[in-house]
Amino acid sequence: MKDAFLLTYRARNGAVFSTDQTETESVSLAVEEVGARRKIVLTAKADVTLLGFEETLASLSGEEGKNDLFFLNGYQSWTDSFERTLSEKEKSLKKVPKIVVDTFAFDRYGDYTFYPYDQGKLHGYDLFYEKGARPRFLFNENAENAYLVIEAERESGKILLRSDVQGALVRAGESFTVANYSLFESFEDGLAAFNERYPMRKIEKIFGYTSWYNYYQNVNEEILLRDLDALDDTFDLFQIDDGFETKVGDWLSVDPDKFPNGLTPIVETIHSRGLKAGLWLAPFVAEAESDLFKERKDWFKKDERGMLIKCGSNWSGFYALDLENAEVLAYIEKCLKHYSDMGFDFFKLDFLYAANLPSYEGKTRSQAAESAYRFLRKCLPDRLILGCGATLSNAAGKFEYMRVGPDVSLSFDDAFYMRFFHRERPSTKTTVQNTIYRSFLNGRFFGNDPDVFLLRDENLKLKEKTKTALLTINALFGSVLMTSDNVKTYGEAAKEKMKKAFELFRHASVHSFERKGKRILIRYEADGKAHEIVYDKERGEFI
Repeated sequence: MKDAFLLTYRARNGAVFSTDQTETESVSLAVEEVGARRKIVLTAKADVTLLGFEETLASLSGEEGKNDLFFLNGYQSWTDSFERTLSEKEKSLKKVPKIVVDTFAFDRYGDYTFYPYDQGKLHGYDLFYEKGARPRFLFNENAENAYLVIEAERESGKILLRSDVQGALVRAGESFTVANYSLFESFEDGLAAFNERYPMRKIEKIFGYTSWYNYYQNVNEEILLRDLDALDDTFDLFQIDDGFETKVGDWLSVDPDKFPNGLTPIVETIHSRGLKAGLWLAPFVAEAESDLFKERKDWFKKDERGMLIKCGSNWSGFYALDLENAEVLAYIEKCLKHYSDMGFDFFKLDFLYAANLPSYEGKTRSQAAESAYRFLRKCLPDRLILGCGATLSNAAGKFEYMRVGPDVSLSFDDAFYMRFFHRERPSTKTTVQNTIYRSFLNGRFFGNDPDVFLLRDENLKLKEKTKTALLTINALFGSVLMTSDNVKTYGEAAKEKMKKAFELFRHASVHSFERKGKRILIRYEADGKAHEIVYDKERGEFI
């Protein structure tokens, strides 16, 4: 190899080895370089468990790019992902008191339990570009085996690549691709190659309603039927979000007080209106108060200390199911089939990061997610899937749609104290930027879901200008455009805004976006004319 690398592995006898050589007693490494693509394949001479692989790329070192803009894709759907300069830090949990982190399990929503956050670095997964004096574009082509973690040193601008091979068991005589990525010295060339590698898919744009961002879990049959009745024929989808079930994990137990007639009559009414029926579930987890958790602890994944894997503090706290347990897989498939057979056309499957928050013996994190997401596709072969809280590279080609930012918040950047916590927290400020900066994935990995727009006056603290910006950017950059409003409450101004946004959603095309300090210049075409808008990312409005 022409550049420095370090491979770490554990041999069958338990000894740990680190090497910068292509040949050892236990492994050999073969490097294939064709154009911009670099592929590194390990062949085991004896059984080995991989622990790490990293490269320092000399071609990316230097001082000339210190003022450039860096995009490093965040770990999962909700992780903040936007262009930064090297002077701008990324958040971590290191300044949050441990008792707070532990109480609310804030370290479970992202990569905090397995990535060593360092204020001297920026980092991301699988997708990276740099704009400015030293333009670059890199994308991982090895997601079925391992994530590619890209680190940028904030002081020097040097780039380090870490292939997240930890846990991979490679038996004697077998081969394993430890890295396979394409790196371009031009942003434009790299983006063109990425677009060629992932050509545009035929994805239906969805204009719809979801119950979550108005009622949250306080939803019932009366509310849903009332909001459904308010929709006109421009809508494609009516989605029932969280709150229909008695407890998260007890998916076949519909709350009898909220839905005395069950969900079937609502599905039938949705279809009678000519809409697709959608349903939210979190198939890989169950909350502590669920019957499933109380009665089937053996179905839940444990760590090396025998402790259950907590995934976060939502609901009564929730835990990861063991996705190598055949009974668990049968239960998930039964639940999904039940609602598919009921007539639901569209499934929003949430908190999917729980598939690879635990460690599975012999598998990398990426392999665990690949297996889990393929399983969901098998369970719902002829239904539309919207992934959420998921790792993007694993979802590519498996789900029709994917959330690309955190939850919209009812105030611009959520409660003040939440701003100090994890990168995946609800934030309209963050999700709008994710919508813009992850837009190059739209139609290629999947159809991007930028989350909802909100135009109502009640139960909302967004300024009118922020509502307009959120709606417009969602319409321009997404393949899914949804609201949680009862649109019957809209005045004429809100109706007109939604009508104009619908036209943008169906017919406009974005040509480019460009960060200029705290502002983002967006150029798009609509009605045969070129348009420019400038979004102030700190104020949340157009200027």
